[in-house]
Amino acid sequence: MQTDIQIVELTAAVNAASTRIYIGRRDYLLSDAIIASIPHEIQDRWETMVDACSPGDAGKSTETWLAGTSPSKVVVGVLPEECSRHNCAARPHSITTLLKGKISAEGETCVILALEEASHAIAATSAVARALPAYTRKTAPVQARRRVNIALIADDEQPYDVDQLQLHMDANRLAARLVDTPASELHTEAFVELARETAAHVGAEISVLEGESLAHAGLGGLWGVGKASTHLPALVVLDHVPEDGNGLTFGWVGKGIVYDTGGLSIKSKTGMPGMKTDMGGAAAVLAAFRAAVKLETGHRIIALLCLAENSVGPDATRPDDILTMYSGLTVEVNNTDAEGRLVLADGVAYLTRHYSPDIVIDLATLTGAQLVATGQRHAGIVCNDENWEKRTVLTGRRTGDLVHPLPYCPEFYRKEFKSAVADMKNSVKDRMNAQTSCAAQFVGNHLVDYQGPWLHIDLAGPATDGERGTGYGANLLLGLLDAEA
Repeated sequence: MQTDIQIVELTAAVNAASTRIYIGRRDYLLSDAIIASIPHEIQDRWETMVDACSPGDAGKSTETWLAGTSPSKVVVGVLPEECSRHNCAARPHSITTLLKGKISAEGETCVILALEEASHAIAATSAVARALPAYTRKTAPVQARRRVNIALIADDEQPYDVDQLQLHMDANRLAARLVDTPASELHTEAFVELARETAAHVGAEISVLEGESLAHAGLGGLWGVGKASTHLPALVVLDHVPEDGNGLTFGWVGKGIVYDTGGLSIKSKTGMPGMKTDMGGAAAVLAAFRAAVKLETGHRIIALLCLAENSVGPDATRPDDILTMYSGLTVEVNNTDAEGRLVLADGVAYLTRHYSPDIVIDLATLTGAQLVATGQRHAGIVCNDENWEKRTVLTGRRTGDLVHPLPYCPEFYRKEFKSAVADMKNSVKDRMNAQTSCAAQFVGNHLVDYQGPWLHIDLAGPATDGERGTGYGANLLLGLLDAEA
């Protein structure tokens, strides 16, 4: 079922809705503004409904039906009271959980978010979108389409920029839809075409290196990973230059492995399903770029998509092969399933050689070890700059794309890639030595001509929730454009 989601004014949304879903913490659900918006026939039992929900850690909901010629439903979802300092105060994961299964298949639904402050709006509205994935190939009913409106009530009464919120939410939905799309549809050539359409839509510059031209240009990592696929690899560069030119230059690099078989170091029958999601970094970069240009950011953004399918075939890179990377360094491949760092390494080297970014940010579903280190909700970040590390943590808490720092200590990790015949191997010797930081360090090794801030975001865990993409990373990138120094 296709779902249209729009952020609207409260009065218009409530009056047209056949289903109303109120979500917030107890005190805010009992505020005068919320009570004034609920049907008169349940106002005298509203507090009883709210108090019937014991939210615990995940939130709790209850519902009632209103009689009439067109019966309508009212749902109340009570968010948890407790929220630790490493969580987002808007409690977006609880919002998503409470909404699943609550949106009617027919009629119009209004989700009313009772927020503590206006700064929670980005995280809260995107949490609604995550409960309603955009991608589907179910066949029945073919023409089914539903409308969901979101209305906001904040205790601090600060004004909302509805257009900004809509663009953030749309970016989140786009990134999630791309992650959900199988490689039979979103192969590298289709991804390149989508990038071209994006550039044309927002008026940005685009350049593309694809196929054997990657090898001729010296991008041995990206070519080596993707050359065995029917759809050959590509490097896409999107460039937005603002009119005033007074902002920073952000370099975003996204891992876009549209499918990862593991290559000749092939994954198992249970480890391979779901590997269509291995392009979550590139999905976030493309979606955030589209939104940032529409938001008329004053910063220059150079967005690189490192696109490849890690396939098995006669031309596949073998363990023991040596690749010459764009940085000029050589890599002995000891694990073809450690391919993401190879394409990212070429991406950051290309970015820093041809442009002058003020900060390099790479995003990737890079290691299963990230989930062990920081869990399913927090991406692991590795950063060589303490100021950017701090502002990324705070931005994650504000936008709902949570992050947690991992050690940045190159002198402890470079030894893990020691090779007898090349400058380095691509996979670690000791898997018990901060694997996720090591994987980041491999990418950092190829920043040979760059001494500025570098932020690596491993989003292997939060990129998906069960079998669905979350759109993680788009709001984080957009939030960092406005983060305070």
